[in-house]
Amino acid sequence: MMMAFTAYSALFASAFLAATILPAQSELGLAYLVSQQNHPLIALLLVASLGNILGAMVNWYLGLMCARYQGRSWFPIKADRLARATSWFQRYGKWSLLLSWVPFIGDPITVAAGVLRTPFWTAVWLFSLAKTARYCVIISLTLMSL
Repeated sequence: MMMAFTAYSALFASAFLAATILPAQSELGLAYLVSQQNHPLIALLLVASLGNILGAMVNWYLGLMCARYQGRSWFPIKADRLARATSWFQRYGKWSLLLSWVPFIGDPITVAAGVLRTPFWTAVWLFSLAKTARYCVIISLTLMSL
């Protein structure tokens, strides 16, 4: 029981951190847990997805606050990355949030969604769709390799 809690907690934490602007990676952890076949797949999917979605919402909130804090030296998004993500977001609209799972561009896009005041529930829906689909693919690929 304690090992399951530890596994789920580690998966949640890695998925959360991977979705924020902090460098982290969750796919290998999920693939490892799937390969062990000790946990229900739906539980792994839900834990990883929830952590990743909540991490993206932190970025969205940072984007809301961006105008207030962007010039500060401690602000974690560099101006050029945010400008590129904002340009991408303005060009493709809210549907660009479906790329929120993509390494390197996903995090700035989630921040840009906040900067551009994307409605909360629109952002949650699109983050959820993209991030859960990505984890479904990872689970499927892991199962096919067993």
